[in-house]
Amino acid sequence: MYVCMYLKAGLIFPDSVWLRAGCNIMAASEVAVGGIFLLQTVVGFLGNCFLFHHYLLLNFNGFRLRSRYWIVIHLSIANILILLCKGVPQTMLSFGLKDFLSDFGCKGTYYLHRVGRGVSIGSTTFLSVYQAITISPLESRCSEFKGRRQEQIGSSVYLSWILYMLISSVNLVYVRAKYIKNDTANIIDMGYCVTTADKIRDLLYVALFSVPDFLFMGFMVWASTITVLILHRHKQKMQHMSSAKVSSRSSPETKAVQTILLLVSTFVFFYTLSCIFIVCITFSSHHKWLLVNVFVLLSGCFPTVSPFLILRPESTVFMSFSFISTKKKETSRGILS
Repeated sequence: MYVCMYLKAGLIFPDSVWLRAGCNIMAASEVAVGGIFLLQTVVGFLGNCFLFHHYLLLNFNGFRLRSRYWIVIHLSIANILILLCKGVPQTMLSFGLKDFLSDFGCKGTYYLHRVGRGVSIGSTTFLSVYQAITISPLESRCSEFKGRRQEQIGSSVYLSWILYMLISSVNLVYVRAKYIKNDTANIIDMGYCVTTADKIRDLLYVALFSVPDFLFMGFMVWASTITVLILHRHKQKMQHMSSAKVSSRSSPETKAVQTILLLVSTFVFFYTLSCIFIVCITFSSHHKWLLVNVFVLLSGCFPTVSPFLILRPESTVFMSFSFISTKKKETSRGILS
């Protein structure tokens, strides 16, 4: 875009019509990308704010929120950090603003984005584990965590905040504003900020973030798989009962399974792609403009859609979990055994 500004000013090839046309296409594409970032940020921000306000309003009205609801609150806060600290600067950059962040603002913005991303994956994992324990049959090993231990899972979200605050502090040392040019030999341009390239340090940096991310993702997939298996067994049990009961209860169970699979698959899909792009950008000294924009777009997809995945089927999912848990206590054999 900035090259195009010189061309339009007549400093380079003033009589070249095709160059000016190319600049118009480039400028239009940047504006279009900025519009996409802006739309994604606004929609995701409003969705997460509504989710955050929804549960806080219940709490202020005297409703005792259980741990799973507090986990969702933490997830919404983390999503807001991701959208504001990544989507807003990238939108401003796409619209042509240059060096709009100070060194302190650059470090803080990038730091909060990394913290929000880590807490987002941690909150999603704890939510999946909590739900798996909730619907687990009484004779399973997961039932040992029911009650007080299950409620303590919600407090574990604070550990993810502490963990990623410590890990992300590395960014405060190496990330700086673009106008600070102490060493231009090994500069990696990240859009609105820059960092220096060091192969050994970059390898340790990727490992430092990848290990906890993969651990959280593994627990999330494991818990969601258990949930799907339990609901599948419950559906098979219900098929041996009267057709009236099957027709009245199969729909909530189906929606619950679809919601869990959709939430987990969406998370794994977008975050796997984001990790791939992080590795590519980290080890590429001259990455393309398109590569960075695709990465930013992918990193904001899950924070944008997750509140709508949670809010839309909330009454179905959580009520079906409570219904199954209640029926297990009312029957001596247990429906889900």
